[in-house]
Amino acid sequence: MSENTDSSDDPTWGIELTPEHPPDRVADLAALAEDEGFDVAFASSHYFNRDPFVVLSRMAAATETIRLGPGVVNPYETHPVKLAAQTATIDEISDGRGVFGVGAGDRSSLSNLGIERDSPLRRVLETFDLARDLWDGRTVTHDGTFTARDASLNLDPPSEAIPVYIGAQGPHMLRMSAKHADGVLVNAAHPRDLEWAAGQLEQGLSDRPDDYGEFESLAFASVSVAGDEDAAREAARPPVAFIVGGAADPVLERHDIDREAATAVSEALERGDLPEAFGHVTPAMINAFCIAGTMETVADRFARALEYVDGIVVGSPLGPDLEDAVERASEALARATET
Repeated sequence: MSENTDSSDDPTWGIELTPEHPPDRVADLAALAEDEGFDVAFASSHYFNRDPFVVLSRMAAATETIRLGPGVVNPYETHPVKLAAQTATIDEISDGRGVFGVGAGDRSSLSNLGIERDSPLRRVLETFDLARDLWDGRTVTHDGTFTARDASLNLDPPSEAIPVYIGAQGPHMLRMSAKHADGVLVNAAHPRDLEWAAGQLEQGLSDRPDDYGEFESLAFASVSVAGDEDAAREAARPPVAFIVGGAADPVLERHDIDREAATAVSEALERGDLPEAFGHVTPAMINAFCIAGTMETVADRFARALEYVDGIVVGSPLGPDLEDAVERASEALARATET
């Protein structure tokens, strides 16, 4: 079993657990991640999977020390006041281990629900500003990208301050998170993207008020690790397809991804033909958008990523065998962080 110490100089080890699996299975994976030295576990949020807060409640019951939170929810599907209450509930039942992972949400998924993702930067900022006030016990009235009137919470979360992590990829969201939040979940796996993101975060940090405390940048990276390189890369196809489908042109150009191949992936996803979309994923796409391979390969990629961030969240798919992947990812992180 690998172990991450609590020194503030040590990189943060995070893991994303996807509620495509039953809540008890995810809770068992959270307990395994805790045993393997992970610091924080995020339950991802997609309307077509199980509810992340229900799953987080099971994760809280199955663990003792690992921090827990959604990674990430958006303030379009659910009202921001409700998100604040749900996160406070997780903080309460976990005895102060809650974190709040929030972002603008996936535009294509929101469109499936008939939701327009308007003013994403302002809406995310207003959401966690409001949440902080509610967690402090204040009654709030807000009229901005959403409305709240005389809203308050009927519970007092045990954390003195629930940490807010912003899911970000574009330049404006990255800079905003560095200026206002406690941390950022950078939606990237490749050193080239993380280096670019670090430059954006540096701009935001230059405007950060001195009394806001420390800021933590985490690479929220798609990872697929297994004993067999080919098996790990094959398991990476589904998440990479969705990453490619939502990637902006500058990101594709940064990695010299063939535009025609990327379009084929996107069009298949829009038609709902997932096997075809996954089949269009190229080796270059996997190299650019997922840390995939054996433990040795993954450890090397983790070490390169840590040149630009304060920690790594091991994200979906983890690997072809989830329990095995949690253990291998932990060992890879230990190797990558050896001094």
